[in-house]
Amino acid sequence: MEYLKQRIQNEGKIVSDNVLNLDSILNHQVDPKLIQQLGVEFAARFHDQEITKVLTIESSGISVAYATALALEVPLVFARRKKTLMSDNIYCERVPSFTKGIVTDIVVSSEFIQPIDRILIIDDIIANGDALKGLINIIHRSGAQLTGAGIVIEKAFQSGAKEIRKKDIRVESLVQINSLENGIIVLA
Repeated sequence: MEYLKQRIQNEGKIVSDNVLNLDSILNHQVDPKLIQQLGVEFAARFHDQEITKVLTIESSGISVAYATALALEVPLVFARRKKTLMSDNIYCERVPSFTKGIVTDIVVSSEFIQPIDRILIIDDIIANGDALKGLINIIHRSGAQLTGAGIVIEKAFQSGAKEIRKKDIRVESLVQINSLENGIIVLA
């Protein structure tokens, strides 16, 4: 993932000691070739887990989750951030957003996550882990089995991934950022 590291170093914009803007890579514009490589990498790391579905949250995680689902040849399901005119049979979790500074509901139709499913979560960035925790809660409530989580970028200086790993949940990060202090991106 050296190419991803180079892109982060060259195109990432530090907003504060805790926030890195990656709009030109993951969050606003995407490089399809890079996204495809990330999906293939996650598929390789989790190939032995008999995954039946990939789950993410709209919107920044969708491109990488799509590439992963394509490589695994399984459906992609994404949690919506707003309730729609879905049926009443939904799983809903309240999730704080670290970068947006708001709390939203994430919603998945119970039609798309069944107890027989083996689910891999894919997301773009983990900071405090609230989005991942919300998806994990939805999977547990559905009766499906969580196979692990693939995260493109882990902010290792924040607690999210560490807390999830303490629960014996496999978290695979492609890149870890150790610090954003003093305007410098320090990668692991």
